[in-house]
Amino acid sequence: MTPDRQDKDTPSPLGSLKDALGGYLSARGHSLVGKAGERIGGLTDRLTASANGDGDGNGNGNDNGGGNGGSKRGGGGKSGAGSIKATHIMEVVDIGVPLRVVYDQWTQLQEFSDFTKGVRSVSAEDEVTSNWNLKVGPSSRSWKATVQEQVPDERIVWTSEGAKGSTRGVVTFHELAPRLTRVVVVCEYYPSGFFEKTGNLWRAQGRRLRLDLKHFARHVTLVDEEEVEGWRGEIRDGEVVRTHEEAVEEENDDEEDEYEDDEEEDDDDYEDGDGDYEDGDGDYEDEDSEYEADEDEEDEYEDEDRARRRR
Repeated sequence: MTPDRQDKDTPSPLGSLKDALGGYLSARGHSLVGKAGERIGGLTDRLTASANGDGDGNGNGNDNGGGNGGSKRGGGGKSGAGSIKATHIMEVVDIGVPLRVVYDQWTQLQEFSDFTKGVRSVSAEDEVTSNWNLKVGPSSRSWKATVQEQVPDERIVWTSEGAKGSTRGVVTFHELAPRLTRVVVVCEYYPSGFFEKTGNLWRAQGRRLRLDLKHFARHVTLVDEEEVEGWRGEIRDGEVVRTHEEAVEEENDDEEDEYEDDEEEDDDDYEDGDGDYEDGDGDYEDEDSEYEADEDEEDEYEDEDRARRRR
């Protein structure tokens, strides 16, 4: 029997192959879609658990420690289960202003809310600690910052703690030229909270710091340099080792010593000039002596002339 005369009810080998291939592709497609859905669901569960502080960061819940996955926040905001990862931020900006002016302006913390977008208010408790109110999305966050080390015109090291995270950071100041200063800011940020952790995934904190640093550069460039008065004290290990008043007094003493040294140098130069003048007087006296010698010779010539006439 030829293929053309086959019974229509009898399936052909080619048709069976097509049906089998179609079934395989359909099953494979359903399998891929199912796996993709499982992965998306797992990612959503992990993100939700991480944002709520539950589980071990892999979607596995744990009731130990009051539903927080048994993780405990220690100093610096690190998680014992490793669910909270630090965001490392480093930003650099060059400002066409003398080093001292840039540093002094940075120490004026209460003015940060005037030119930054993320800082709402800053109030200083003392020379070491200050309270910050920051804008995070539609909400506000409060932080308490503590200066660990502060060396005038060089660097400031600080830590901050809040209900929604913690930070460790350092800002350094570098003189590139008499009127060109480089500012380098390095931070480690440990978020805690839904908005903070969600923003941490997209590096929102780094973009905010970069923008605020540009606003600082604009502010210190346009401000009158003579009006900037910074805090010149020194802090070591979280304690003030030299107050602002002591630092200013030492600077004034140094300026007076330099002024006295300059005056002494000017006096020495003036005395050297007097010595030259005295040497000039000596030359003048020598000329007078020569003139007197000439007069003596003329007197002797007149005496000889008179003697010849008498003869």
